[in-house]
Amino acid sequence: MITAVAHVVASIPSPSVSYWDLGPVRIHFYALCIIAGIIAAVLLTNHRLTKRGAEPWVVIDVSLPTVILGIVGARFFHVLTHPGFYFAEGRQWWNPFEQDAIWNVWDGGIAIFGALLGGAVGAWIGCKWTGIRFWSFADALAPGLLLAQALGRFGNWFNQELYGVPTDLPWGLEIDYPNAAWPAGLPEGTLFHPTFLYEVLWNLLGVVVLLWAGRKLRLQWGRLLGLYLVWYSAGRIVWESIRIDPSEVFFGLRTNVWASILGIVVGLAIIIVQKRRHTGGEPSVYVPGRQWTPEGAVQSQDNDDFVDVSAPPASDVPEETATSAVPRT
Repeated sequence: MITAVAHVVASIPSPSVSYWDLGPVRIHFYALCIIAGIIAAVLLTNHRLTKRGAEPWVVIDVSLPTVILGIVGARFFHVLTHPGFYFAEGRQWWNPFEQDAIWNVWDGGIAIFGALLGGAVGAWIGCKWTGIRFWSFADALAPGLLLAQALGRFGNWFNQELYGVPTDLPWGLEIDYPNAAWPAGLPEGTLFHPTFLYEVLWNLLGVVVLLWAGRKLRLQWGRLLGLYLVWYSAGRIVWESIRIDPSEVFFGLRTNVWASILGIVVGLAIIIVQKRRHTGGEPSVYVPGRQWTPEGAVQSQDNDDFVDVSAPPASDVPEETATSAVPRT
């Protein structure tokens, strides 16, 4: 009995399938994990924005260009940082840019840092359309981003990819043999660091930290986004350093390690600069002149469009006027 229990906890099995075929349509679990992450991020961001007075579900208007340009940026960033895969011998240089190949994210994958760059441009466009402050949206989105990334990493588990170096730890990850990404020279049955799981746990912990920091420290004007960049990038440096999938190396470090270092620098810069530029809290999640008022809400007298035409209280009427209004008998 003890031996059986030890065998159960000795390793983490990988799923035996990574997609479903529904007639002519093939549904990849990787895509389902990403979609689940996007939905979770939208729901959490909507909740956070509406609590600060934004129109319910305005997040969808901002998220549409954010998601679209995020996916485009993620794909192109991966292509640009993995030229050895896309332009290797036997593949034509235009392969990754063909109409079918460019969207085959399972043929090479996507890169989160490209998604952040493309998504930032999309969010800026969406905020311009809706009148939402860009920094307000970014801060509301930050915890949701980590949640989305945590869910999306399960796609790597289904695909049996992006795992770490061999390990004999109890939570080693089982990978089917043979595997296209199996390191040469390693025997069948070798266990690997489950880097997908490390990142899932780190990101979920980050969600808690960001929600706490946003509430207790009142991090606004983009500072919560800066904390997100620092938190995610710090963890990514560790996980990226023990992964064994092919990557371009510059000055001894993988491309994504350099991107993570840059992420920390940018995050700290945002926190420092925004703290100096804005000492108070954000007055509204909307830019001036684009505020949204709920239907049926009473307008404030502080609004320039409000005109008070009601009669003044009796106590405010001049005494002589009040006296003259009394009938003589």
